[in-house]
Parts: sequence; structure tokens; C-alpha cells
Amino acid sequence: MASRREKIEAMLQEDPSDTFLRYSLALEWDKESNHAVSLQLLDGLTRDATPYVPAFFMAAQQLVRLDRVVDARKYLREGIEEARRQNDLHAAAEMGEMLSNLGTAGE
Repeated sequence: MASRREKIEAMLQEDPSDTFLRYSLALEWDKESNHAVSLQLLDGLTRDATPYVPAFFMAAQQLVRLDRVVDARKYLREGIEEARRQNDLHAAAEMGEMLSNLGTAGE
């Protein structure tokens, strides 16, 4: 029986540009502790012509779990800017709160 990740990968073969499937695949790789692949996929979503705002937040959360707080702050700052550009004030506020909670230690 195919895993959830394998099912998502199969669907992506039909439509490799599907943003939500790409995001879902990144989350599955995170669940499998393959953080390098997960973060690479999330980063790609943040670099799309229209960046996918949730990818900034998920990348930051994963980076904090990996004790890479400085990198997480970078994603949060970029994500807040992009969320504001896309008028997603809720996402901007959530990322702003996380950024504030992380403080400035290590910068």
C-alpha cells in the first residue's frame, strides 16, 4: 500500500505545478524527518512567481525545531512582507508573533 507521501508524489506527476500538493509533500517529508528535502520544497514555494505564504511559516517552524533560529527569522521576515503584499494580514500577524517570540538572540 502506498504511503501518503507516495500518493502525493503520484498526483504531482500529473500536475507538478500544483502548489498545495507541493506544500503537502514538503510537510510529509518533514514528518519523515527528511528536513533537507522538506526545506528545499518549502523554499521553492517561497520563490514562486506568487510565493505561497504558508510555506514561509512552515519553514520557520521547522527551522526552529532544528535549532536554526537565525534562518527561521529570515523566513519570517520575508514571509511577513509577502503576506502583506498579498493582503494576508492574518498570516502576517501570526508570523510577526512568532518572530517576536523568538527574540533577537544570536543575531
